[in-house]
Amino acid sequence: MPAMATAPVKFSVATNSPYVQPSLPLRRTPAAISFPCRPWSAAMTSCTGLLRRSDVVAAAGHQKLMGSLTTNEGLRFGVVVARFNEVVTNLLLQGALETFERYSVKEENITVVSVPGSFEVPITAQKLGKSGKFDAILCIGAVIRGDTTHYDAVANSAASGVLNAGLSAGVPCVFGVLTCEDMDQALNRAGGKAGNKGAEAALTAIEMASLFRHHLG
Repeated sequence: MPAMATAPVKFSVATNSPYVQPSLPLRRTPAAISFPCRPWSAAMTSCTGLLRRSDVVAAAGHQKLMGSLTTNEGLRFGVVVARFNEVVTNLLLQGALETFERYSVKEENITVVSVPGSFEVPITAQKLGKSGKFDAILCIGAVIRGDTTHYDAVANSAASGVLNAGLSAGVPCVFGVLTCEDMDQALNRAGGKAGNKGAEAALTAIEMASLFRHHLG
């Protein structure tokens, strides 16, 4: 009978006693797996092989339309302002008018209409928009939460109403109605530490009026 192979025997240096080195399993080389792929067009890939949105836009040659804050000669604006919470809305109106002046909108091209509250703002904005006399309507108001659900009804109606007014009239109607939890929060957004939302809304009105007059009219 042929002799069976045995594991090599070594001696421990510390104890001078023999121990048997265990046999280790053989490591198999994993098989290479390939997946079929479709080569990308050179026009659709960057140098790294990744698709970049800028490449697609540049290749398509899209025309970019945008309103201007400086090309506002002859633009006319209607401003609808609610008297309710007047201490806030007066500050918003002041910020809006100062912004119009800063961007060279003439006083005779601005019409301010006062209404009782924010609930009455949308219907007035719609009427002004349909008159054909204005390039954009700026809607200003302040709705502050109280002890009842009246806040939710007025705030929701004002927001959806201004949107529908613009869609119906085909004229930009800019939402400048504050919806705040308390008076401090409203004042902070009417010239306080959070800026003046009336001024911000006026900038939006100028840009949208310019866009519609010069590109979409």
